[in-house]
Amino acid sequence: MKTKEVKVESTSVKSQIIPKALIGKNGTRHEITKVLFCVRSENGEFEGLRYAVSFNGAETYLYLIDRRWYVQVV
Repeated sequence: MKTKEVKVESTSVKSQIIPKALIGKNGTRHEITKVLFCVRSENGEFEGLRYAVSFNGAETYLYLIDRRWYVQVV
């Protein structure tokens, strides 16, 4: 699995971090329209938290590892 570090605008609700938007290199803001789920790996498949999100009509995974955000590269 390939990932790329990205900037993410997020909020905290009841001590849970919710991603709101991806911020592109040129400052372009891509609104996350839906967070489908958030899980922690039980078998070591990945590190940190994995969010399934929808934005710009596509679905992808975002990872939050040590306060840094990564997006899955396809």
